[in-house]
Amino acid sequence: MHEEIDVVVIGAGQAGLAASHELGLRGVEHVVLEAESPGASWAHRWDSFTLVGPNHLVLLPGAPYEGDDPAGFMSREQITHHLEDYASRLNADVRHDTPVRALRPGRAGGYDLETDHGTVRSRVVVVATGAYQRPNQPAAVQSLPSGLTRVDVSQYRNPAGLPDGAVLVVGSGQSACQIAEELAEAGREVVMACGRAPWFPRRTGGRDVFEWLLDTPFFDHRVSDLPTPAARLGANPQVSGRGGGHDLSFRTLAALGVRLGGHLVGSDDTTVRMAPDLEATLGASDAAHDWLRDLITASCAQKGQASPDVPDPAPFSPRPVESVPVRHLGAVVVAAGFRSRYTEWIDVPGLVDEQGFPRHDDGESTVAPDLHFVGVHFLRTRRSALLFGVGDDARATATRIAGRLGLAG
Repeated sequence: MHEEIDVVVIGAGQAGLAASHELGLRGVEHVVLEAESPGASWAHRWDSFTLVGPNHLVLLPGAPYEGDDPAGFMSREQITHHLEDYASRLNADVRHDTPVRALRPGRAGGYDLETDHGTVRSRVVVVATGAYQRPNQPAAVQSLPSGLTRVDVSQYRNPAGLPDGAVLVVGSGQSACQIAEELAEAGREVVMACGRAPWFPRRTGGRDVFEWLLDTPFFDHRVSDLPTPAARLGANPQVSGRGGGHDLSFRTLAALGVRLGGHLVGSDDTTVRMAPDLEATLGASDAAHDWLRDLITASCAQKGQASPDVPDPAPFSPRPVESVPVRHLGAVVVAAGFRSRYTEWIDVPGLVDEQGFPRHDDGESTVAPDLHFVGVHFLRTRRSALLFGVGDDARATATRIAGRLGLAG
């Protein structure tokens, strides 16, 4: 089967659906190709997963949250249903179970997309395959004994799904902390090999942390505002939406009995080792807390508003875990962030930079004209992949494509 289409959007998560909505508003005929079903990536999260931002910040174009719990946090089932409903109302052909296995420039221009149902040739392509494509596997993880059960964040479902014994959680961002908390509350012994991650109180001064940060330039930061481009791979602030939302940090985990260690160094057949850097990691986490507080305080002062009273972090010096006997562990959960996988299926030399992010000009590839990206972390700003920010990028990309095709933008 061979089919020719002017514009193809790859992916029917929030980015692809937002792009489809905006293309439709501009009269751009297109097709959305989805590997599974709309919102499927959310459905694959663990059982107790919830959004970390309040429901009222689900601001997809044409599909804002309109439920009766704006301050709550949607479950994985609820956000999946929201996206399925969004897809059903689009004026576009959204094709389920149509994974794109390969994309390459066509000989006569445009792009050839290899799918399970044949080849699609498209003049313009929007890649909207999500910000969380491939769970990161730090090199030290590869040294763990092959007989030790190991799951990544995309495979973890619940505490009962892991073998008996202590659990080593590798990572310390949002997912790692939420999983470690759930395991500890289920009575499991948990050791965390910690990386660096910021934290901040879930609520302060009667407002949610997201609402405070939205009043600052935080979510408008561009890559040029970061210390280095590699900072895009840093962990998001530790926070949880489970149970109505609550504080989550190294301190709250330690209070639950989670034992903290430095970052994972490696393992032999008998012992898993962690680096002696926990003190520095905790110090960096507190420094990030103070930076966020100062950012909020400065923004409030600039606007003539009262800033929240956020006290200094309390002293915290847990005894670091340096090693764990392999025989003591039942499983390892690797929750060390995500990386892109564009180069695994897009055959365009020079497509991504050193960190795996697309090289682009306002969302359009600089090495492959008419190949666009939406839903990429820090594509334009820090909010680019988020449920309250991806619509901005979708509008910009749809306008650019409409103009290229000679349609009203």
